[in-house]
Amino acid sequence: MKNCINLKVVFTVLVSVAAAGIQAQTLSLKWKTDTVFRVPESTYLDAKSNVLYVANIEGKSDEKDGKGFISKMTPDGKVTTLQWVTGLNAPKGMGVYKNNLYVADLSRIVTIDIPSGKPTFTEIDGARFLNDISIDEKGNVYASDSRSGKIYRFANGKGEIYFENADIKSTNGVLVQKDALYFVDFQSGDFYKLDWNKQLTKVGTAATGGDGIVSVGKNEFIISSWHGEIYFMDASGKASKLLDTKDQKLNTADVGYDAKNKILYVPTFFGNSVTAYSFQK
Repeated sequence: MKNCINLKVVFTVLVSVAAAGIQAQTLSLKWKTDTVFRVPESTYLDAKSNVLYVANIEGKSDEKDGKGFISKMTPDGKVTTLQWVTGLNAPKGMGVYKNNLYVADLSRIVTIDIPSGKPTFTEIDGARFLNDISIDEKGNVYASDSRSGKIYRFANGKGEIYFENADIKSTNGVLVQKDALYFVDFQSGDFYKLDWNKQLTKVGTAATGGDGIVSVGKNEFIISSWHGEIYFMDASGKASKLLDTKDQKLNTADVGYDAKNKILYVPTFFGNSVTAYSFQK
């Protein structure tokens, strides 16, 4: 009887530990900038050059007003050039391939030559609200359009519709992985896997306002909700909330990630700051 009791205790402890492990992922505040930005919508870390880029809308998120700009920071929170590239409309998602920074800017893709800071603007036929960007190993740029639900592919200076589905109305965050292109729908918060044969699978649901996506492990992701929440999604599609800043009226827009040091960079949109969190799992 004594041995049976001990086994029951051990089993109970193991179950409790396992259950706790499901919720073990945490975000811990590292630093927060002053409110020097102007409607920061997206952050992107170029790990090779050790530069953190910030896309500032400045005006309204859907106006072609030429007020938008890109900032440069160090990964530890120092702003090095607040207005590095100017004259954009409402810049949002970004990605780097070789010597170029690509930016989604409403109806166009902006290609910025990093050494010189010179931008080239390419209008994408039919695009209305280009939002996020992710780039594959060949340099193909995938851009979501949150007003049409389409995903465009930009290559060799030309854009084309890569994917559309009548049931998906508001694609936002996109992320290229080896096995597929992943994306989240802003309206529903549904998270999808689109394999390279264009077979679509729903992985799970985080929250409405689905915005940025970063990979934090094999089939594991962090997904931000613009309304002020951040979620961890495991390989089974289960979403667990990591952060909620709605009461502070701080948005959590298109997040960036330092995979080596496990740091998440969060642009706060109307909060006009960037916040960094350590991620643990």
